[in-house]
Parts: sequence; structure tokens; C-alpha cells
Amino acid sequence: MAFSISELMGKILGSTGLFGGSSGSVVGVDIGASSIKVVQIKRKGGRPILETYGELALGPYAGVEVGRATNLAEDKVIEALKDLFREANVTSRSGAIAIPLASSLISLVSMPRLPEARMKEMIPLEARRYIPVPISEVTLDWWVLPDEEKMFQSPDPKENEIPTGAKVDVLLVAILNDAVGRFRRIAEGAGLGNPTFEMEIFSSVRASVGEGVEPVMMLDLGAGNTKVYLVHHGVVKDAHTIPRGSQDITLSLSRSLSVPPARAEEIKRSVGLSPDPKDKGMTEASTVTAEYILSEASRALLSFEKKFHKTVSKVILTGGGAALKGFAELARTRFPAPVEIADPFRKLVTPAFLSDVLKTVGPEFSVAVGAALRRLSEES
Repeated sequence: MAFSISELMGKILGSTGLFGGSSGSVVGVDIGASSIKVVQIKRKGGRPILETYGELALGPYAGVEVGRATNLAEDKVIEALKDLFREANVTSRSGAIAIPLASSLISLVSMPRLPEARMKEMIPLEARRYIPVPISEVTLDWWVLPDEEKMFQSPDPKENEIPTGAKVDVLLVAILNDAVGRFRRIAEGAGLGNPTFEMEIFSSVRASVGEGVEPVMMLDLGAGNTKVYLVHHGVVKDAHTIPRGSQDITLSLSRSLSVPPARAEEIKRSVGLSPDPKDKGMTEASTVTAEYILSEASRALLSFEKKFHKTVSKVILTGGGAALKGFAELARTRFPAPVEIADPFRKLVTPAFLSDVLKTVGPEFSVAVGAALRRLSEES
């Protein structure tokens, strides 16, 4: 189930990929529950250029149907990643791997505003209140969010003076050390040297959110679950996980139509959420999960607007399920803000003749594109 442009482009440009050899190339890796995605890019003329990309379903490695969520052992993930590197003609061994949100914790914490050195001492202590595991078991990082009221004001000569009682918001991120260790071993087993690791949430935002400062909600519809990110000024302010995903639509169809999951997956991919209007049972089976996901996401949106007194300017759909026929149309009837489908490949220079294909598959590759861009920025 891997697909890539390397075979096609090899006939046109030779075996070196879209724009030449692998010198300076980096690869972004997204190891999801149902598939692995990779994107290889390089910088040319100051711009990131797509060299190749590919996806490989993990279901067959677990003995289940394509599209099903899996929980593979490390050796099986390494095997799959090696297969994908080969089939997609990935030549770089310098890369970034996205770590799933489930292996991390993100919190927005309000703290007294202190001098920078003092903040570095206090934040790890404060983190103990929000992290349900010992600090020794996580890798901790944080960002002090800018004061929105001062972002567009002229510099104040007294800006270094901290008013009594002043508060600051801190974005606190903790990644389980076990998860980092697992992904490090997978990277080494697949031949990636000294990889960069970052939470998938930041990779996705980097690839799919534009330069605007207005609040945006991202809805990442995966196979096993759905993630909701609320982003303001390019910073993640809130994150939620909804324990249902696109495979739940498949299983609902399977039960309703009394067909095997593999056949239900085929029906879902070909028909989507717009089945024959004469078959009301099929319509209900295919939309009940989507309706639940959108309802929970709407709750998250309203909660954010109430908490921060901001109006979400748009909703961006990403993840493999975002490309499901009819899902975007249904979402547009459930949110007060405009809804659009993520187009991460627009951040890259790509061949014009692939524009339609890349726009269609784009939502699935948001995390991989964002991870590749992160690594490319480190090597610039």
C-alpha cells in the first residue's frame, strides 16, 4: 500500500528524485496508528523543495485490514519504515520524527512573571502540579507566551521592570522518556542518524497554519482518534483528544451492512459520507461517528472562545480522515467559522503536474511535512 512519486519521476529524471541528489536532503517521518508517512525535501535557492513522499499501511504488518489502527512492536515498525524508505526512494538519513500526542502532555499554565533565570528554576517545580507522572520520567520543555497586549505596541523603555503581581502564561510540554526511547530505537533501526524529535502537534501546525494572528482550530482526523488543536498567534493554546476516528466509521459501516471491515473500508473510501440517499441505514452508519467527532470538536471550540474571549477565525481539517468525501461539507454545517482542508504541500516547491494529487493527499501528510521543515530549518 505504499505510493510515491519516485518511480514515475525516475523515468523522467533518473533515480535521484525530483530535483537531483540527496545532498542536503532531510526526511520527515510520521508514524501513525494505521500508516507511516514520509516526506523528503531539500533547500534550493532558499526554498524547500519536495523530492519524494510516500505512505505505507501498517494493517498488513499486524495481520489486520488496511486502514485499521495497530499497536506494532518496534521490530515491525522498523521493518515497515525500511520498506517505505525503499519503495518511496527515500535517500536521506537525516530526519525528524513526530511523537504522537498520546505520548505527551501539554498544558497552559499561569505563573507569576519572574526574571528569566528565576523562571527556569520555577517552571520545573510548577510542572509537578500538572504532570501525573514523576518528572524524572518525562522530557520537559516550555515556552513563555508573549503578552498579547504588548505585541503590537512600541517598545517601552521600562519593559524590563516587572510589575508587582504580574502574571505570564507558560506553554508546558512533557514527553514520556519511554516514548522518546522507543522512537529513537526505531530511527536507529531504520538507519536515521541523530534524528530530531518533536510532538506531532507542532509539526502539524507548522505545515498547515498560515501566518495570520487570528485564532484557528485544527481538527486532525486520524484512524484511531481525533485531535483538536486551538492555535493563536501560531502558538498552541489548547489541545484535546476525541477517542474516535475514521476507522470507527469503517466499523460502523461493517456492522450496518453486514460486510467484512475490508469491504466496509472500500465503501467508505469510494462513497464517503455521501451515500445513496435512498439507503437511510447506510447514511446513518457512515455519519454517526462523524457527527460525534464534530460535536465534541464544537464543544472544544466554544470552550476556547469562552476562556480566551476570542473568536476562532477558521477551522482547518487535517489527517487522513479529512479527505473523506463529504466530511468537509458536513463540518461546514457544524461550525460557525469557515472550514478549509489543510494543504501542507503549498509550503514546498512541487511539480505543477502533481498539484491536484498533492492537494488531495495533503491532509494525510501535514505532520510529515512539518517534521521535515523542522529538520531543514536546523540544518540551514
